[in-house]
Amino acid sequence: MNILLAIVVSAAIDSATLFIGDQTNIHLQATCDPSEQVQMPVYGETLIPEIEIVERTNVDTTKLKDGRYQLNQTLTVTSFKDSLFYINPLPFVSGEDTFWSEGMTFNVIQPFEIDTTLAITDIKPIAKAPIWLWGIFRWILLAILLIGLGIGSYYLYVFIGKRKGVIPEKPAEPARPAEEVALEKLDQIKEAKIWQSGQVKEYHTELTDVVREYIGARFDVRSSEKTSDETLRAMKPILSEKRDLFEQLRKMLSLADLVKFAKWTTTPDENEMALRTAYTFVHETTPEQTEEEKEETV
Repeated sequence: MNILLAIVVSAAIDSATLFIGDQTNIHLQATCDPSEQVQMPVYGETLIPEIEIVERTNVDTTKLKDGRYQLNQTLTVTSFKDSLFYINPLPFVSGEDTFWSEGMTFNVIQPFEIDTTLAITDIKPIAKAPIWLWGIFRWILLAILLIGLGIGSYYLYVFIGKRKGVIPEKPAEPARPAEEVALEKLDQIKEAKIWQSGQVKEYHTELTDVVREYIGARFDVRSSEKTSDETLRAMKPILSEKRDLFEQLRKMLSLADLVKFAKWTTTPDENEMALRTAYTFVHETTPEQTEEEKEETV
């Protein structure tokens, strides 16, 4: 347990020893004065590489008899590696201060021994099912017929549509630049002003979705399928020469995770800063136009 000023944090595990593949709970707790805000530890899919987070509860806030607040969250974890692990102290953040819980040990046991000298054998011999040739042939004929009808219907529709002018032939429009699409969506979010009406979670979700889609289009990093930590690890070498921009991106994604998963209460300045960070990220990562491209846009 770590005590500093009016904040007390702790992390306790239900069972420090379990069989491989079983699950146990880690209980996170923080006690603070009403004037303090505490961010619970934020993790992705793993606590450490060998320990997976199966499930996490929302942060539950309880008012104590003495007027202070107690925050509780439970992480359900498991591991599929037979070993003794040490979990470093977990960080709880309040303002510019970080409070650390106790470290924990986590012992995963293989409950039985595997005899590697024995050959792998089937439980029962492979059974041969009787072959119904007419049934197979009938299904093949039906599949060919349906495919033929589908292809014929499509070409008939296209042929008739073109002759009647129903289906106009026009060249495919070129894909819009990634920065143009991103800035247009950011302008829409700015005009909607949804955080001012209390939809803070939706606001940060839409902002990060735009930035993640832009990262995917600009840098071929599938950020929409990754956690914030995975996205930052992928973007760090790309933004190696723009450390300030990388730090701004990290703060924006971390704030969004706090709002979405830890029910963090943001200030108006933090909401505005997130939008400015999104605009700045798009502008500073947009490639400069060549002379030919500039002449085409004139």
